[in-house]
Amino acid sequence: MSASVLIAVTHLLGSGHLVRAANLARALVQGGFSVTLASGGMPLRAMEDEPFAFVQLPPIRTEGTDFRTLLDENGQPIDPERRTTRIAMLEELAARLRPDVVIVEHFPFGRRQLAAEFLALIAAAKSARPEALVLSSVRDVLVTPRPDRIAEAEDRIAGMFDAVLVHGDADFLPLDRSWPVGEGLAAKLRYTGYLADDRPAGIALENGEVIVSGGGSAAALPLFACAVAAARLDRSGRRWRILAGRGMAEADLGLLAADAPEKVVIERARPDFPALLAGCAVSISQAGYNTVLDLVAAGRPAIVVPFDAGNETEQTVRAEAMERAGLARCFRLSGDFVGDAVALADAVGEAMGAQPPALPIDRDGAARSAAIVKELLAGIAGRARH
Repeated sequence: MSASVLIAVTHLLGSGHLVRAANLARALVQGGFSVTLASGGMPLRAMEDEPFAFVQLPPIRTEGTDFRTLLDENGQPIDPERRTTRIAMLEELAARLRPDVVIVEHFPFGRRQLAAEFLALIAAAKSARPEALVLSSVRDVLVTPRPDRIAEAEDRIAGMFDAVLVHGDADFLPLDRSWPVGEGLAAKLRYTGYLADDRPAGIALENGEVIVSGGGSAAALPLFACAVAAARLDRSGRRWRILAGRGMAEADLGLLAADAPEKVVIERARPDFPALLAGCAVSISQAGYNTVLDLVAAGRPAIVVPFDAGNETEQTVRAEAMERAGLARCFRLSGDFVGDAVALADAVGEAMGAQPPALPIDRDGAARSAAIVKELLAGIAGRARH
């Protein structure tokens, strides 16, 4: 009988946390585990065809950079009943599945507002199976909070977690670029490599376009507005294609389209995005985890414009690492709309025809994640025998 894994994730703004958790779930299934993924964010797409079991909790989300106010699917602040229901569903899953491994995504390094849920899940899993392995799963870059919150997170890691899966490459972007890593935490870190979607991307759709993308949220609206203005200045005759995520309001897309020149196509994100990207002339995007992996896989000239509103630093740290490695140019919006549009148009012109270097980052996170979990389980079994 295969070992069972229960993964809990809640994405609040974009869809990156859920996409990465789903990639991890697929990797563990391929590694021989039986996996259930419980998602507490807004539904992203149908999950019936996935190789893992999927459970949708009553969803919550945030708006803009206000991560303290949790909203329901209708944009209203959640009530205590929704919190209670979510905790009860997680506890029931843990009691029924009795997982060998519990993986919580981003906690305790973030998601403090959901601490009660994750702590209840861990407690229920340990009650059902005392020897259960408890892991945290984090991306390559974290947002550094106040010192007291760093101490709280590290106390929880020390007392509750067997290890931390860091889905990144220590040589390219070590965790201590964004989070202070002391001796105790360092001993629990397990770098997996970047966790990419290993499903076939399809044949490159050679289009010669400037592809502008912004992840799943509405946070890319300033970038899209700048791209429309830059396209108007571009004299190359190339088509610009803007791909908006589900979190972008129809009204905002309508305003963009009304202001766009004829050579600009504005549409929702497409399932063939990797193939489009692989055939583009230049990519302009934000610097989210999954977007960066798509850029590296595509191997086309890229400009990354990190989202940095509300003191967000994650994408800036990653974008600067990409620029140091020669993978992309890091472009910052200054707030001067006209100046930014001129500078972005110039950057696109400079990027035309440039070739990024060979892949300098470890993208084998799928296979290595499964191998690390197996090693950790074997270590627990060995200690139990002795």
